[in-house]
Amino acid sequence: QVQLVESGGGLVQPGGSLRLSCAASGIIFNSYAMGWYRQAPGKQRELVAGITSGGSTNYANSVKGRFAISRDNAKNTVYLQMNSLKPEDTAVYYCHARRSLIDYLGQGTQVTVSS
Repeated sequence: QVQLVESGGGLVQPGGSLRLSCAASGIIFNSYAMGWYRQAPGKQRELVAGITSGGSTNYANSVKGRFAISRDNAKNTVYLQMNSLKPEDTAVYYCHARRSLIDYLGQGTQVTVSS
């Protein structure tokens, strides 16, 4: 059974930082591209950041220079370091795993940026 379990969300003030973690099980982690999506109320889900099995990364323009995605294959975990958070970063953040035509999505963790 595949599980993607996110953690690290919460309430943070504008300008603050959070680190999200996603622990994966049931997949050969180092063969999957991993990513983080987010969905704000009333908006479509969007890709925030991705990292390939080889470690190449890509980011949405809105988070470039503020967010960093990384992976630890020994721990089957992918991270999203979020700095200089803005109110518009408020959303549910989802962990995503993809290999070829197979993909999985976690249950999500809420991130709220507010003073």
